Amino acid sequence: MSEHSGYSEKDVHREVSELQAKSATAARIFDLRRIIGGLFVIYGVIVTIAGISPSDADLDKAEGVNINLWTGLGMLALGVFFLVWLKLRPVAPPPPDVLPDESAE
Repeated sequence: MSEHSGYSEKDVHREVSELQAKSATAARIFDLRRIIGGLFVIYGVIVTIAGISPSDADLDKAEGVNINLWTGLGMLALGVFFLVWLKLRPVAPPPPDVLPDESAE
């Protein structure tokens, strides 16, 4: 004998679908590609700005190579790659769980 605690089957299905939607949203928000791409873009901008006008001492340390500029541009490129990858191949929503049929018990 099954007890009903004030919930109809329709209410249960509605709550389950709401939880699945929240789960899919959380999976998209916390996708590592978004986090890694965002951090690389932010740090890439900072390092690129530092490399735009290097001092003579910085250039002498790197044997004449503007390492901050090149590293910053590389970080920007990698960050943009991750964000484009996220845009082109978004996270697939998790498959809905099949609820067991109560009449089969």
